Amino acid sequence: MNPFDMMKNLGGLQNQLKEAQEKLGALRATGSSGGNMVNVTVNGKFEMVDIKLDPICVDNRDVPMLQDLILAAHHAAVEAMQDKMKSELGPMLGGMNIPGL
Repeated sequence: MNPFDMMKNLGGLQNQLKEAQEKLGALRATGSSGGNMVNVTVNGKFEMVDIKLDPICVDNRDVPMLQDLILAAHHAAVEAMQDKMKSELGPMLGGMNIPGL
């Protein structure tokens, strides 16, 4: 890549970045665990925005199991978000290799 070409296209790159950030803010992905007993939703910034627990999994005698289910659901949601980001933003990124995506 020629650095001078990049400088010429800086305005276009900034617009693409702004557009990508707006898309990321609107993206949502949900992961589940325990046969849908725990559902976690994350946004495009990988922030947890929702969690739903089936009352059957809330047993005060087995808190470690619930903790594991929440972690597994969060992990599944993050993976789903990464896949969604690849499909939604892939063409915009133009083949750039961004770690984590």
